[in-house]
Amino acid sequence: MFIKMPEYEIWVKEGSFQEIHQMIKTIKDDPSIFVVTDQNVYHIYHDLIRKTLEMYHLEFIVIKPGETSKSVDVYLEVVKSLLDKQIKRDDLIISFGGGVVGDLCGFVAATLYRGIDYIQVPTTLLAQVDSSIGSKVAIDLEEGKNLIGSFYPPKGVIIDPSFLNTLPREEYVNGLAEVIKAGLIGNKKLYHHLLTEDKISESEIIEAILVKRDVVLIDPYDHKERMYLNFGHTFGHAIEKIHHYDTYKHGEAISYGMLMAIELGIKWQKTDPNLYDEVKQVLLRLNLVKEPLLNYHDYLDFIWTDKKNRHDGLRFVIISKPGSPELYKVNEGDFK
Repeated sequence: MFIKMPEYEIWVKEGSFQEIHQMIKTIKDDPSIFVVTDQNVYHIYHDLIRKTLEMYHLEFIVIKPGETSKSVDVYLEVVKSLLDKQIKRDDLIISFGGGVVGDLCGFVAATLYRGIDYIQVPTTLLAQVDSSIGSKVAIDLEEGKNLIGSFYPPKGVIIDPSFLNTLPREEYVNGLAEVIKAGLIGNKKLYHHLLTEDKISESEIIEAILVKRDVVLIDPYDHKERMYLNFGHTFGHAIEKIHHYDTYKHGEAISYGMLMAIELGIKWQKTDPNLYDEVKQVLLRLNLVKEPLLNYHDYLDFIWTDKKNRHDGLRFVIISKPGSPELYKVNEGDFK
């Protein structure tokens, strides 16, 4: 399936990576290609990448896996490696990996030479349904997640579900958290599917992408509706940061964050009280959260660096019921 964005296409198809040359030839005549990936993905897929791209001059930049690679230091290392390998402004970068690789590589592409064309090839479920879509690129600071970044669209996104066959179970479930979020903010059918199912098909991947696509088209630069995509992320990012990005995976952190948002929505009389236990049971079944659950009070001091915080208050995403998100302006006293 081809999903249209204003500046690029998203290809969703089993085996689509092996057709990447068709996308490349619409972008460049004969570029050198620089693949940015991480050590785990390189170990599994470097032969496939070399074979698929054998007609091009090909270079690899390989980083350590994990959120800590979305740093200023690693960003500079990647830029210097690309320069050492003599990348030119009319060459092409391919981000091949999960969300960390995609965010970091996209920010490199946005800033090196004031912009180099790149293609996103997400290999994790989380990246396929979320981080590779929407043109946000960023790196982290000690003060918080994704605080240095830009809106920089790729020239294309290739989503090949066959990559999920090599994904560890815990990483697959990590991505399901973002699918649950997509269902809760924009697709009741998708949410209800995950009430009983532990896997999704290509069809559900497409449905999750379309939730994000639709809000991005309405609000490309995150002024209002696009903020719905951050449901669960205000506390989720705080949880990741406080625990140094090594205790909770992103999907786990936002799962706790979604429960916190639902709990607060009920407290503010904005959310259906029955929703909390329903979502909690889904997340417990998938092992995305564990009891005793985290308490939002323990993270209150750390949510104010959230990008949705404005002078007049924090835009906090709640839902009244599945498919009905709302931005609720809050200040510190509202959480007590």
